Amino acid sequence: MHDLLDHLPRHDDGLQQRDYRRYLAQRMGPMIHALMLVATLVYLVAVLASSVLQRPLLSVWLRALPLLPLALVTLSTRQARRPHLLSALTLLFVVLLEVSINLNTFGNPHRQTMVLPGLLLPVVSSVIWLGRWDFVAGMIVCALGPLPMLLLGNSDDVQVVQYLIYMAVAIVLAAVLRAFMARTLFEQFRLERRLREQANTDGLTGLLLRNRFLQLSRLALADIRHRKLPACVLYLDADHFKPLNDDFGHAAGDAALIAMAGTMRRQMRPDDLIGRIGGEEFAMLMPGLDLAQATQRAEQLRLAIHAIQRPDGRMSVSIGVVECRPDDEAIETLLIRADRAMRQAKRAGRDRVASAVD
Repeated sequence: MHDLLDHLPRHDDGLQQRDYRRYLAQRMGPMIHALMLVATLVYLVAVLASSVLQRPLLSVWLRALPLLPLALVTLSTRQARRPHLLSALTLLFVVLLEVSINLNTFGNPHRQTMVLPGLLLPVVSSVIWLGRWDFVAGMIVCALGPLPMLLLGNSDDVQVVQYLIYMAVAIVLAAVLRAFMARTLFEQFRLERRLREQANTDGLTGLLLRNRFLQLSRLALADIRHRKLPACVLYLDADHFKPLNDDFGHAAGDAALIAMAGTMRRQMRPDDLIGRIGGEEFAMLMPGLDLAQATQRAEQLRLAIHAIQRPDGRMSVSIGVVECRPDDEAIETLLIRADRAMRQAKRAGRDRVASAVD
């Protein structure tokens, strides 16, 4: 069991944990909805069957009353996309199902015989819990749910002990099944994430490829305009890069680009986007900054890159800065303007920042 849990995501990686829970909600949501639908239909059949075979004290309409909340939770689960909401709905459904089963057996002198199907619930529900605490809460509900039927029926101490033993075995089995399934899903999550990163990021620098940068920038700009925030684009070009490759080889050039990309990542904020646009050319979208703020950040970035040591001396970069216009300016237009500002920095002597207000 310990080896299985070692493969699960750790809580110290908060971003990966949140991504993983969203992944589980997306993958497991349809299955959870289907299981809830089946359980609701099974309870309906149980109500009708008990009315015909046992004639319980409560009327069929009263015992069928829980079908309404069960159906509502099932329908809500179909629309749920957020992991915490899906977890809460799943736990609520199990609670309602346990209450419904107890209500359906009310007045039955042999109600303790209904405990046996309840032993299957931990195993059946082991695949629907998104997180560890969801699983723990679910197992507690599954263990406590059949107790009213057992304690209020004609049960003796031996039957109670048997129930506790069988329920413990069922919960252990459910924990093993969930651990194996969680490991499989997490490995699949990591594989899909790795494949997406390989498809969207530059293999040398680890930054976004041009097309992915443009795609994410379009989405970011739409959100920026909706929130009425400023935004700026930086266009960076490494100075005197061709002589570095010619005199010291492409390995030295690659090392310089890797160091430059690492410096840019350390300087970026969580909402910034960085892409490799060309060989030694990079672009950065900086939401929430006006032209003066972005120019100051660009100067800080230029100084940080200047600290990188190349075989032929210090590394330098020319940076162009432009601010997004209030109209619906496309990211491609912003890059053209930022590239123009960068070339202005080149003509002014390189190793500097130039901003454009046009």
